[in-house]
Amino acid sequence: MSSLKKFLKEKGYQKIKLNYTATQHFELKAKINDIEGSFILDTGASSSCVGFEAVSHFNLLAEDSDIKAAGAGATDMLTQIAQKNNIEIKGWKKKKVDLVLFDLTHVNNALVKHKAKKVHGIIGADILKKGKAVIDYKSKNLFLK
Repeated sequence: MSSLKKFLKEKGYQKIKLNYTATQHFELKAKINDIEGSFILDTGASSSCVGFEAVSHFNLLAEDSDIKAAGAGATDMLTQIAQKNNIEIKGWKKKKVDLVLFDLTHVNNALVKHKAKKVHGIIGADILKKGKAVIDYKSKNLFLK
């Protein structure tokens, strides 16, 4: 796989090491507004999200939203939105990123139940698309351009 890594590096991609949680999810560190947090990488999540309990941690400005969140056994969850945030994942940066804010209690309860650490949020398909993501499952690396 070093040829894939070399090819992507030549194309300007940043390599981000991923860690498996005890629940077999990929986890990574990211900074929102220059503040680091822990996130699950979720290719099935259409939007990147932050839990309500981490709004002050990342200095987010929460606004009401009509969007209802659903996933992982929960539906019609109330949300808010935080607009125009900066995100950085190991050297890859994007400005003016909108984040969905919702109750991540059910996600964190499931992680803790399986002896994994709680997360601040979820990196979803919106960020993966913006970064032209390539995920190498064998080497546990995410590449963003």
